[in-house]
Amino acid sequence: MTMIAIQDSSDSKASPFADHIVDEAVRQAEERGWQAVRLSEVAHSLELPMSVVLERFRDMDDVANAWFQRGWRAMLAEKPNTFEDWPERIRIEHCLLAWFDAFAAHRRVTVQMLRTKAHLPHLHTWVPMAFDLSRTVQWLREAARLEARYGTRRAQVEEVALTSLFVATLAVWSCDSSAGQRRTRQFVERRLKRGESCMKWVPGMKRKAASPASASL
Repeated sequence: MTMIAIQDSSDSKASPFADHIVDEAVRQAEERGWQAVRLSEVAHSLELPMSVVLERFRDMDDVANAWFQRGWRAMLAEKPNTFEDWPERIRIEHCLLAWFDAFAAHRRVTVQMLRTKAHLPHLHTWVPMAFDLSRTVQWLREAARLEARYGTRRAQVEEVALTSLFVATLAVWSCDSSAGQRRTRQFVERRLKRGESCMKWVPGMKRKAASPASASL
């Protein structure tokens, strides 16, 4: 089994080999917390040479980055055939919640990863976090198939609004123990409905006569 995993190694951190390492790290974190997990212990548990693991992951922060890529993949996953006919507000809600749903089973560990990245002495992770947040919002716009062109006022307002929405949702989700993440879903729905009434006044807003609710954010 170990040999199969080693042979599967490639440059992509989304490969089954890399996923196996990430899954084991998260499993150990569920037992004793993210900060207590060591990459050497993950390698030992999987019966892998540390040198092989280091070819993929420089440190545990790199493992966390691979974990969060799963959220991007969830947002960008295949959509229903009628997706483009949905109101923008519903498309955004669908894609945003896909990110949070991807980590629902390991919410506590996911929050621990983020807190570790934001820990005061970890200055080297702060700037990448800002870029990752920006990238997440860009992927969210792409996944929701928002029409505004990059650089337009409409797109700029969307980016600011979606960044605020994502951070606010993250704060709610991090403490949400309700069944099916009900509190988070209700929060997102309320925020998007409120934003819908504001976004219609933004220059460049495209209204669809057949779908009044689609003029939204």
